[in-house]
Amino acid sequence: MTTAFDTIDLSGTTLSNRVAMAPMTRSRAGEGGVATDLTAEYYAQRASAGLIITEGIQPSAIGQGYPFTPGLHSAEQVASWRKVTDAVHAKGGRIFAQIMHTGRVGHPVLLPDGLVNVAPSAVAAQGQVFTPEGPKDFVTPRELTGAEVRATIGDFVAAARNAIDAGFDGVELHGANGYLIHQFLAPGSNRRTDEWGGSPENRIRFAVEVARAVSAEIGPARTGFRVSPGNPFNDISEPDPEPTYTALVKELDALGLAYLHVMEVGDIRELTTTLRQGFSGTFVLNPQTEGPTGADALALVEDGTADVLTFGSLFLANPDLPARLQAGGPYNEPDQATFYGGDAKGYTDYPAL
Repeated sequence: MTTAFDTIDLSGTTLSNRVAMAPMTRSRAGEGGVATDLTAEYYAQRASAGLIITEGIQPSAIGQGYPFTPGLHSAEQVASWRKVTDAVHAKGGRIFAQIMHTGRVGHPVLLPDGLVNVAPSAVAAQGQVFTPEGPKDFVTPRELTGAEVRATIGDFVAAARNAIDAGFDGVELHGANGYLIHQFLAPGSNRRTDEWGGSPENRIRFAVEVARAVSAEIGPARTGFRVSPGNPFNDISEPDPEPTYTALVKELDALGLAYLHVMEVGDIRELTTTLRQGFSGTFVLNPQTEGPTGADALALVEDGTADVLTFGSLFLANPDLPARLQAGGPYNEPDQATFYGGDAKGYTDYPAL
């Protein structure tokens, strides 16, 4: 019987176990969106994960949606991430960079002067974002032109190349949680009538073209993709996600990507199973659970529901999580007050066993 503590071949990269660290925004980047020495310590502490997937990293200045998040679009940023990847590899870990363009999620005060958030359509999300000036309502984004859509795909490609140059083992394209790729997938945020909107086949086009271009640049074996079908986060509306996601996964599977990462929100296990059956590569799952994903989820590897499991806040609070899961605990409790922003407190000061 396969267990979560067995090795797995991820398209030529051997993972020491099937317990992965989920991407989690921590808002602790340095000036200019760089990774810091504290960032390197944080990820190196968690190098016993079979795979670390980093916090969302913006591929361009206009892709930033939150304060103090890191980028991969400047030489300084690339150099800063090299410290992180070197530290993780020195401890035998594997690390993928999650590339996240937030699209309409964010606010112009977080962007360089003159820039306004962009999206598939000029449809504002309901809700607010935290900024250095306090909470602000989401603004109506500017609709991307056809040429700008193509240029944005190029931004993803450049960031993926930068990630490899910075020493990452690969990248994960963030198509979940209501950010730009998800905004193209969802009919509530994509009202376009050109080749990028309308039918499911057109709404998946941006996601597929990003994945195709990135995998052509760095190789499909170093490219993963994350989705969260039907996830209403950031005011996403997907009343009937199955046709869109089955079509998307069929196209992604044809590219031979390293993995598909499904984040379950709500009771969608039937769709999860369908997507697993439609994807021939490694299937990574962040399962729907009551509270943080914990030891009970390990059975999902044993019964074949997933090949790899991602753990979020439990990994945040337990840097040696695979060892704790194998030992049956005990577990540190995550301190939600220190999830975003700040210093070492609630970041690198959680004790190992």
